[in-house]
Order: sequence, then C-alpha cells, then structure tokens
Amino acid sequence: MDESIYSSVSILKGVAGKRLEALNQLGIYTVLDLLSYYPFRYEDLQVKDLSDITDQEKVTLKGVVIADPVINSFGYRKTRLIFRIAIEQDVIMVTFFNQPYLKGQVKAGEEITIYGRWDSKRSSLAGMKIIGSKTAEQKEFEAVYSVSKSIQQKTLFNLVTQAYELFADQIPEIIPVSLKEKYRLISHKEAVYAMHFPTDEEQSKQARRQIIFEELFTFQMKLQVLRRQEKSVKQGIEIAYHVAHLRTFIASLPFELTAAQKRVVNEICADLKSPYHMQRLLQGDVGSGKTIVAAIALFATVDAGFQGALMVPTEILAEQHMESLDQLFDPLQVKVALLTGSTKPKLRKEILEQLANGSLDVVIGTHALIQEDVQFKQLGLVITDEQHRFGVEQRKILRNKGNNPDVLFMTATPIPRTLAITVFGEMDVSIIDELPAGRIPIETTWIRPKMFESTLEFIESELVKGAQAYVICPLIEESESLDVKNAVDIYEKLATYYEGRYQVGLLHGKMKAAEKDTIMQQFKENQVQVLVSTTVIEVGVNVPNATTMVIYDADRFGLSQLHQLRGRVGRGSKKSYCILVANPKTEIGQERMKIMTETTDGFLLSEKDLELRGSGDLFGRKQSGVPDFKVADIVTDFGALEAARNEAQQLIKQPAFFTDATYHALRMAVGIEDTEKLSFD
Repeated sequence: MDESIYSSVSILKGVAGKRLEALNQLGIYTVLDLLSYYPFRYEDLQVKDLSDITDQEKVTLKGVVIADPVINSFGYRKTRLIFRIAIEQDVIMVTFFNQPYLKGQVKAGEEITIYGRWDSKRSSLAGMKIIGSKTAEQKEFEAVYSVSKSIQQKTLFNLVTQAYELFADQIPEIIPVSLKEKYRLISHKEAVYAMHFPTDEEQSKQARRQIIFEELFTFQMKLQVLRRQEKSVKQGIEIAYHVAHLRTFIASLPFELTAAQKRVVNEICADLKSPYHMQRLLQGDVGSGKTIVAAIALFATVDAGFQGALMVPTEILAEQHMESLDQLFDPLQVKVALLTGSTKPKLRKEILEQLANGSLDVVIGTHALIQEDVQFKQLGLVITDEQHRFGVEQRKILRNKGNNPDVLFMTATPIPRTLAITVFGEMDVSIIDELPAGRIPIETTWIRPKMFESTLEFIESELVKGAQAYVICPLIEESESLDVKNAVDIYEKLATYYEGRYQVGLLHGKMKAAEKDTIMQQFKENQVQVLVSTTVIEVGVNVPNATTMVIYDADRFGLSQLHQLRGRVGRGSKKSYCILVANPKTEIGQERMKIMTETTDGFLLSEKDLELRGSGDLFGRKQSGVPDFKVADIVTDFGALEAARNEAQQLIKQPAFFTDATYHALRMAVGIEDTEKLSFD
C-alpha cells in the first residue's frame, strides 16, 4: 500500500474538490498535517449543578423538557427557539438563536443535555449546542478547532478521527527514549490522541506538554545543525584588516566609544579575522550607537581589500546612513555610494560598474541591492539594518552576491538576551546595553485625551524655542470600526491651531515615496515644525532638533513600538519629551502606559512586552525567523525552550546522532539525510 501519513489528505474518504481546497486553506495538505492540526481550546461538557455555577459562565446542564419548544421570529430572518427544562426543583428557560432546526431534538418529557452561557439574573441559559438527548451518547470533554466558513467543526473532527484510525501506527516518534524518560513524557502517538480525544483536562495537559517539548526540541536541533554547518562546513572569508589602521580610525571619531560598543566591536572584528563564516545579531537600544559599530566593521572590511554592503528597509534611512558614513569615510578615501529605487538610471549604471570592477568600496541601499544586475567584485561583509523588516529570501539573495561573505544583522528592537540566544540559536548575539555619555533621558508623561489642548500649548512652548515636534496617530483616515484618532483629522486640527505661526506636515504609508521624501526633507530642514504621522516614522529617522513626541491612542501600540517611536526624539543636546495620549479601557493598556512613564530601558520594556503581548507581536511572525509553533509559545514555555536548547546542544556533539538508527526520525525532522556527515573539529 503506497498510502502513508505523508500522503495527501485527499486519500481520506470524503475529501475532494471544495473540501480539499478548504483544508488546504487551513494549511492541511497531508494526513500528518491533519493529525497535527490541534484544537485551540476544549469545552468542559461535564454536567454542573445550578448551585455550582456563576453568572455568564459556560456550562453544561441536564434536565427534563417540560413542554414542546416554541419558535419566535424577530428582526430580519432571525429566530428564537424557546423551551423550559426542569432540573430537580428548579425550572429554567433555554433560548437558541437562529437555530430553528434544533426543534426536532427537543421533545416534552425527555431528558436533554445542553451547553450554553448561564444568566443568573434571569435564571436562563443561552444555548450554544445540544450535547445529547435521551438516546445520544454524551461526551464530557470536547475539542474545539479553528475552522473556516467552508468547513465545520464536526466535519474536521470526523476527518481527524478517520485519519487517526487509519494511520496512528505511522505517527513518528522524534524525541529520543532517554529524553522521554528524563522529562516523563508520553509517546507522540499518545499525545496526538489525547490532543484530539481527551477524556479530561489532565489528559489534554499531558498531551500539550509532550507536543510543546517536541516542537521546541526539533526547532533547537535545527538551529544547532545550522550553527554547526556555518562553523564547520561553510568556509568563510578571512578579512585580514590592519589593526593599527583600525585603531587610528577609531581614535579619529569625534567621540569616545562606550564600553559596550568596544566590547561588540571586538566580538565582530574577531569574527571578521576568523576563517569561519560570521553570522552575528547586533542588538542595540534606540540611540545606542549601532551605526558607528557598523561603520567600524565596514572600515575593517575595506582596509582588508574587500567591499561592504549595508541594506536598510527605507530610502529615508538609506540616505541618512549615506550622509553619516560619507562624512566618516570621505577623508580616508573610502568610496561610498547610495543605491535605491530612486537612483537615476545614469548614476545607477555608474555605481553598478564601480561595484563590479571594485573601485567602489561600500554601497548603502534598500532592496534595490538585491536586484539581479547588482554584482560585486569581492563582497566581504553584508550588514542588514532592522533585519526583521526583510524576508529570509531577500537577505539570502544579498549574501549570495559574494563568496559566502560575513553577515551582521542589526536591530533596534531589543530582545531579552536569554531569549535572543535561544531563539536566534544559529547566530552569535552581541548586545550594546548602554547609551553614549551625555544623553539626556527623555521625560515621558501619560495624559487623557481631554487634556490635549494643554498638550498643544506645551508643543508651542517648545516650538517657540526653535524646536520641532512629532504627533503620531495609529490610523490614516477615519474608521467606523475603530474609535481611534486618525492622522488626517489631527493634521487638519493642528494646521488650523498653528495657522500663521508654524508649518504642519502630514506623513503616512499611502503617500508616494517622492511625497514622503519631500515631507521628511522639509521636516529635517525645519521648513515643517510639526509632523503628523502614522508609524511609518518608526524606524531610523534622525532629526536632532525634534524634542517632543506626542503619541495618540498610545494604548493601541506595544511597548517596544512605543519605545521605538519615543526614540525619534532626544537625539540632540536639548531636553526632550514624550507625551502618551490614551484612555485605556483594559488593565493591560493601563499597565503599558504606567511602564512607559517609569523606564527608558528598551530591554526591560521588551521583557514586559513579551509578558503582556507574547512573542508574535514583538518579533512579527512571518519575517523574523521566529517559528509559528502549533502549540508551543517561546514566552510562556520559556523553561521548556531552555531545556530543549540544552538537550539539543548535548545531542549534536554526539557522533551517534548522525549514524545511530535510534535518531533516524529526528534526523529526518531536522532535515539531515542518514548519509550526511558534518565535521565537528
């Protein structure tokens, strides 16, 4: 029989055409995908006593139907199915909305079991489903799946049941027996069964525990294999710069490097000189001086006779880097060029020729750098700034333009160190964890929307001194669904308020690139004093004259994003301010505002952000390289993640992992063929 757990889900009875398409849309392509499509919650269907339940609780009640049900119509094509049931001495009303077809299952004098939401004030139950009548079999614990309009819960459950009955014996056991025993884990086959068909909450917990560890352990094994391949199989470039030249360059800088900058420069330079391929993540809080570290790494690369490339997500940021690097490198005859989508064809042609013949040392640009006709003579170092903004494929294309150049990823989104090391396990991690001396802390206050008039007066008190201000809004135009301030409305209000005294500009993501660049240039040159913007302003803009950052509906943003926005001010010698305008209706929203006023430490904020919002919001699921686990979460399951990392680090060192039949399923799961050999010297 050719059919297996890896076969298309279409081999199951009842799966074809639109149903197959619906399953594919849920990410279910194979039988294994289906069995790994776990419920996101469970309904406790154990029958409760009326005395044990609280208002608005979801409960299961059992009683005897007193009289035949009645259907009432109301509104446009809406119905109510109403009947009463007796539970011992009590009589309660049961209502099902828009499910008239259930009438046939409700008969006077018969016992019935119903799941719904209890309303203690009315002594009534808003029915969600009839679990069983007198003749039906009743479950006490039921899985609930994330489904679409094209496929129902019952259909998906029946398909999972069919798949398990046919292919349970083929479910792979990936975790080695020794680790199962060490962590007291059930088998994966048992875990899959208990995820879909648990008899109680304890059984589902045991299943989740096994699957969480397996997901994290497999992920960590993949990272360890990647790391070993980078360190042992892939030969890197030995960038033999002159230490004396580099020291002279660093001494010529107009400021002293911080201790943290010196430490990361040493880490990066050691990697450059090493014959192994560098893949390092450089984290640094807003304003910590990552750009100068990048400049030092680029200078060392050029000094050794290689070319460097710096890729950034926006043209504004590319121009800013060009301006600062050109000032540093011009006296040293290091030739730098800017390549973006806006570069004129004639200049672009010149730059491409100079990159190909080696007369251009460093190129700074956007995704324009990864176009096919961009070729380097000897690319030694690739730096990507705000690396999470680029897809994995985009970064890979740039790396492939050289002979395995060293790679430095930079991000201003602080990630707690232990989490960074664990999640970005295939990279080395460097952290700049102190700000340059003399930086004046930004004063952050939280106000309610009704105080906005006084905020306008405060902004004006700063404008009078010659400073500038940002006003950030979460939406571009008015929204019917969200009651949040929008940039267009705020722009019009501020333009009217400051008319004749100060110029107000508007910036948002729907504007054309040329329009955005014009507005930003006007703001940088102080032709515009107040810039109303959406979060398009978040990354990299440097206007030292801006001293005030006002963020509308600040509770709509995560802490890390608020911190990034706050970092747009405080870049000059003047005292700067961040004003959070918010009326949060949730405890989490209030907690965010409170934390923002108490600290300017980006790493502390990122830890709080993880606690409050989870990893998806911090990293951005699709492009950061952080996997979208089915069950595990890198924040709430951090203990399991660390244990999995430690076990993976130990196992990868054992030659038996690559040859022993015991690890065959694990090798397949991490993408290593049985014949593949890696050097571990």
